[in-house]
Amino acid sequence: MPSRLRTLAVLELVNIPLFAVVLFGVLRLPPAPANLAGFALFALLLVEGSAYWWAKAAQVRSRSFRPAGLPLFRILRMANPVLLAAGGAVVAWGFAGQVPWTHVWPGAGLAVFALAEHVNYFHVQLSHQNRADLARLRRTRRPHRSHLARDLARSAKNSPPPP
Repeated sequence: MPSRLRTLAVLELVNIPLFAVVLFGVLRLPPAPANLAGFALFALLLVEGSAYWWAKAAQVRSRSFRPAGLPLFRILRMANPVLLAAGGAVVAWGFAGQVPWTHVWPGAGLAVFALAEHVNYFHVQLSHQNRADLARLRRTRRPHRSHLARDLARSAKNSPPPP
């Protein structure tokens, strides 16, 4: 299990430069504000996801009660919607101008992808990468809470009450 988690962590990070090269190098998308904002949101959420999978792998390996860094992830769960809204405003501002579609639509797509990643990490599991996930989805016919959402809920229940 830890090797699968480490693989997830590495792949999240590898996707950042890979997408940058493909989008801005191969496809030659212009570095317009909307495209850069969408990419920044996308990269931020992938870094957060990678950090969580590294922490989860370390938790499994050490048999700890919970992964490290949950207070930070609790802050990110609240900060991300603000950042997503700010990035969305930059993208919306791009739609208001008379610019070619390549200056706005790719950034809008990346911002939507970042929003989906936030939901996938902090709320419900949207990605189903293995047979067990798919079988559970078919059996229950509903999305399940994400691993991070469950860890955050579990740590909130088990934390000592404030003095």
